[in-house]
Formats: sequence, structure tokens, C-alpha cells
Amino acid sequence: MISMTNNTVSIDPSNEAQLRAWDGDEGNYWAANADRYDRSVRVHHQRLLAAAGIGEADRVLDIGCGTGQLSRDTARIASSGSTLGVDLSSAMLEVARARAVQEQLTNITFEQRDAQIHTFPAAAFELVLSRTGSMFFGDPDAAFANLGCALVPGGRMVLLAWQPLSQNEWMRELMTALAAGRDLPSPPADAPGPFSLSDPDRVRALLRGAGFTDIELVETRGAMWFGADADEAHGFVLGQLGWLLQDLDPAGQARALDSLHASAASHASSQGVLYDSAAWIISAAGM
Repeated sequence: MISMTNNTVSIDPSNEAQLRAWDGDEGNYWAANADRYDRSVRVHHQRLLAAAGIGEADRVLDIGCGTGQLSRDTARIASSGSTLGVDLSSAMLEVARARAVQEQLTNITFEQRDAQIHTFPAAAFELVLSRTGSMFFGDPDAAFANLGCALVPGGRMVLLAWQPLSQNEWMRELMTALAAGRDLPSPPADAPGPFSLSDPDRVRALLRGAGFTDIELVETRGAMWFGADADEAHGFVLGQLGWLLQDLDPAGQARALDSLHASAASHASSQGVLYDSAAWIISAAGM
């Protein structure tokens, strides 16, 4: 396996773009808005934790751990076990480490790693988890095979991944608003990104090919929170998707900004700005 080195992390070449994004501006923005991101997926987070069935003594590997909410919750449940969270973003990992210290969690470690190629100790974990992180592998066949080797015989992997764009109002409406009438192309279904694991048939084929069995996809639906009001949601979304405005002239940018604010205002409620979302909880057993 060929790898590339950036500072202290070795990556597969297929993940070079992901490293630039997550260990750059995108990761910095997520780190600065950790609480907002955690709140946005709260409903799915709780269901993922419940589906994981974490044991008190489990050793858990959290893939794409970000700022570490899932890792920290896991460490509290697996109180006599351990949790290792890995991510490409040094900024998010700094937040994750600081919060673990604040919460006095001593059975948790965070490392900057490319989980697709990192040599984890063989059969070292009872459970592999990922909350919307596993969709970004450049070579998912290699990645899932690598993660399977890290599991003890009969260990489990449980992932949260988005259903197709058509089922996710939040992304569909936000991108439509910022398109300002343009026809934005959708990325290929098998390209790294939010919807790369949205097709159940593709998920089953990938995991079977990596040696997993007992593969199951369970739907989870719920409202995603984007801010307390339209102004806050407007700013939060622009921090993530503002790059979509780059090719627009000033008039087009103004139309897109107005459209985005109107969309946020139309989804405002007493609980904040809410958009519907749909994801899969994917579970599988290792060899």
C-alpha cells in the first residue's frame, strides 16, 4: 500500500483531498462549531449509541471521531474498557482531547490517523463505530477490510451514514437555495462524500467483500437543528456551503443569500430551525 505523509499522519493517496479538507479550513470550521454540529445530529446520535450495544468492558474504535462526542459517550459506557478515536483533522482532535480532559475521562485516546491504511493492532477491538465518518474513504474496499482486521472474531461494526439526497431535506433545500437557479451536478454515487453509503445494495456488497456478515441497515429519521433562528442558521450554513457562491456574480450571490435566509426562515420553529433528515444505522459482524 502506497502512503503519503503530511506532518505526522500517513495517508493513502486516495484520501489526499480529504486530508486537505479536514486538516484545513473545513476541519477548522467543524472544530469551532463543535456544539452546533453535535446538536444538529442529536436524534441520530442517540439511536446510534443505542444500536451499538456497548459493553462495560468493550474496547471501541471510533472512525472519523471529529470533536469526540461519540468517543466520549462510548468511554463513559465502556467504563472498564477503552476508546480510541481517530480522525484526519488535527483541529477537531484538539477539541476532542480537551473535552475528554474536562470530563475527566481517562480511558480514551485520540490519534490523527487515516483509518483506511493505519495498522491497528490485530483483533484489538470488540466494536468499531462511526458517526457519518465512514462515507469519506477514498477506497472503501480497503478501508473496511482494514477495519475488519482490527476487530476480534465476532466483533461488530456499527455506522451512521446518510440515506440518498432525495431523502434528506436539509441538504436538498440548502443546496437548492445556494444554487441560485444553477443546475449543480451531483457527485457520483460511489465517490467519497455524504451519500457514498446511501445505497443499501452497495453497502452490503462493500461489507461482504471485506468479510463482514450479518449486515443490516435500519432507517433513522428526524429533524436536524441548524440554529436558534433564521439568522443563526443562515450564518452556520454559509460557513459550510459558502463555497457554492464562488462562481456567481454579485447579483447571483445576493439572490442565493436571500434564498438561503428565506429557506431558514420557513423552517424556523419554537425549537429552532429544523430540516428533515434520513440516515441508515448499518451494523455488521466481523469474521
